[in-house]
Amino acid sequence: MFEFSLQANEGAARSAVFETPHGVVLTPTFMPVGTQGTVKSLIMEEVDALGAQVVLANTYHLYLRPGHDLVAQLGGLHDFMRWQGPILTDSGGYQVFSLAKIRDVHDDGVDFQSHIDGSKHRFTPELVMEIQRTLGADVIMAFDECPPGGANRATARAANVRTLRWLERCRGRFAELGAQEDGAEQALFPVLQGNVFDDLRRAHARQFMDLEDWPGYGIGGLSVGESKDDMWRVLDILNEELPSDRPRYLMGVGYPDDLLEAVARGCDLFDCVAP
Repeated sequence: MFEFSLQANEGAARSAVFETPHGVVLTPTFMPVGTQGTVKSLIMEEVDALGAQVVLANTYHLYLRPGHDLVAQLGGLHDFMRWQGPILTDSGGYQVFSLAKIRDVHDDGVDFQSHIDGSKHRFTPELVMEIQRTLGADVIMAFDECPPGGANRATARAANVRTLRWLERCRGRFAELGAQEDGAEQALFPVLQGNVFDDLRRAHARQFMDLEDWPGYGIGGLSVGESKDDMWRVLDILNEELPSDRPRYLMGVGYPDDLLEAVARGCDLFDCVAP
């Protein structure tokens, strides 16, 4: 139910058709962020009228409020959002990263406090898969560790190792869950890390591809404080490493000049809260 068909290219830049269970996405495209199931200040009819093809919602925020089980009781994320087009949910990894003062990252997952009421929670790769399955988005993201901008090589490498281990666990739980109750499939994208270290980026991409033939790839850790020059260099490297017949989602990047630079380096999907 997921197909990515290249239509044309100009250098590394390309246009493509990404088919999902809830409709076709023409790439490259920007995904408006509906963090808690709503795009700030807009109703979904307005989002559609503005030309959005796919929207993003956030696992961390929906888990805390109103809760993924309640979303499921209300018909799943598409009905909850009043949006019948494609939806992508991120894993909550970035939100957990941003809660540096109230979370603890360890090999099993992440312990964190709610930013709403201070209650304690634990995200594991398995739970993140279960939450995203319950929400019912078309594309879901694997749980990853996102090292901060300016991290040293040892920190970046450790995050790579943990992200790969978590990906294996995500893949296992995702396979166990199978298709959704209505038969609709979901596509699981891994999240590539490696900070701004060229060899770590190459190694992570190759390790992921050795693990499985993924339907698409998320590129993480490039909107957390690194320089633009570093971002463009890393994207050039990943353009060489990643298969050309899969969508590439550059996570958290969305200023107009950044979009143009990233499209020129082979990226297809984007999101950002900047708008």
